[in-house]
Amino acid sequence: MENSSDIVVRANELVKNVIETAQTIVGCRPVDQGALSDYKMKNIDWVTCKDFTVDIGKKQIEEYISTWEIDSSWLYSLEFVHEIQLEYHKQYNYRVQWSVPTRRTPIPRGTACVFFVIEISKIKPQTLPVEVYFFVESNRLIYRPGKTRFREKWLKDVIESKAFLQDTVKF
Repeated sequence: MENSSDIVVRANELVKNVIETAQTIVGCRPVDQGALSDYKMKNIDWVTCKDFTVDIGKKQIEEYISTWEIDSSWLYSLEFVHEIQLEYHKQYNYRVQWSVPTRRTPIPRGTACVFFVIEISKIKPQTLPVEVYFFVESNRLIYRPGKTRFREKWLKDVIESKAFLQDTVKF
């Protein structure tokens, strides 16, 4: 006959196996925390509010994009869209349009946009860095440089959803 400590150990092993099997079936394996702790969020030193210009903003966005871990086949064009004057700050909006042109299709069927907003405060000290955030087309989540790891999958998802929509609409 087994003692109570052996039963507890076996019960714990059984519960652990059941949870792991369920996670595998559902497809939600737990994230390896060791792998996450080794990753260092990448960011750049953003310009101060007083030194900001539209061109400097464009250069800094390009510098920040260069820290993203995406395949080299992705190409982008970056353009300044407009400036918005608000009560307590100014917003400078940029659009980065991504695609994967190939030799067979130099004009890609779909593109995905990432929109950057650079905010210059009218009330905070002008020696502070600009506030920057970005969001991906058709997505409401707002990401901040240095707090978010950009995923190439976000671009692929936008392009795939556009392709799906194009295929369902008959002209």
